[in-house]
Amino acid sequence: MIKVLIVEDSAVVRESLTHILGADPAIQVVGVARNGEEALDVLPRLRPDVITMDVHMPKMDGLEATRRIMETDPIPIIIVSGSTDPREVSTTFEAMEAGALAVVRRPQGIGHPDHESTARELVQTVKTMSEVKVVRRWSWVRRKPASLLPKLEVAHEAAVRIVAIGASTGGPPVLQTILAGLPKDFPVPMVIVQHMAAGFVGGFVEWLSGSSRLPIHVPMQNEQMRGGHVYIAPDEHQMKVERGGKIVLTKDKSENGLRPSVSYLFRSVAEVYGGDVVAGLLTGMGNDGAKELRVLKDKGASTFAQDKASSIVHGMAGDAIRLDAVKFVLTPAKIAAALTNLVRHRGIDHVDL
Repeated sequence: MIKVLIVEDSAVVRESLTHILGADPAIQVVGVARNGEEALDVLPRLRPDVITMDVHMPKMDGLEATRRIMETDPIPIIIVSGSTDPREVSTTFEAMEAGALAVVRRPQGIGHPDHESTARELVQTVKTMSEVKVVRRWSWVRRKPASLLPKLEVAHEAAVRIVAIGASTGGPPVLQTILAGLPKDFPVPMVIVQHMAAGFVGGFVEWLSGSSRLPIHVPMQNEQMRGGHVYIAPDEHQMKVERGGKIVLTKDKSENGLRPSVSYLFRSVAEVYGGDVVAGLLTGMGNDGAKELRVLKDKGASTFAQDKASSIVHGMAGDAIRLDAVKFVLTPAKIAAALTNLVRHRGIDHVDL
């Protein structure tokens, strides 16, 4: 039985969440709190396995509550948000930076056409996050990646023409760390698939833009990629690259149960750019992109994975390592420096961790 604490200031929403979660035989709602202060008060007594957290609440909001919980007695926290305004949603990602594991849409009311899908998404996320072992605030966040330059040896003369990255659970703060560490004259385009609930990618881009010197976009159909620009896959679309440096968005079927899928993106990158690529997988559940990363490595691409110690879930990256798809295993703080050296030095033979 998964014990859940619901933190939400709206009585109507509290009742709805209690009904949705309590209807699943594997979940027990052990309590509710109207704000962060109440949540902190009841935690020692209720000892929940998972917390669902609203962000905008009186007295103590969800961001501050998440910070305090993750600094003292870490518990898996899921942000449940009803807002799709990018500025408000960016605050949601600040909570993820503070240690929250995932963000999901607040389930729609009974009778709404999206009620069942959004309720199912919440229940599944609670079950999934209950299996994650969380730790106190990650030590690598907000460090200066540029001061941690790996030792490099030039291996070959292939020019890097694109960087491709895939991430899932725990990915947003890792991507923030990486992008914040890249110089403003980073010369090649970067394409990223970050698995997340629909409706949040705009706020995610706005949040990332606040700490990056590179322009970050959700691409338009047939957008021409530019060097030094970052393109985040949009909701409910597969994203691929085509010859001539175009981004194409499709409604092709899900892969690995996902749309956007890292596998779909990586496969197109391998077809168009061959080995003239840097590609990597970060923290996340499942194995999306792992086999395709091996294809890229076999074509001569420089491939990397996030290390296990800093990963919230070492699923995607760990699977790639097991498939021998990875040349380098790096901490988040060193990935930006490695990317910069790879695109400038045209190749690496060794990274000293």
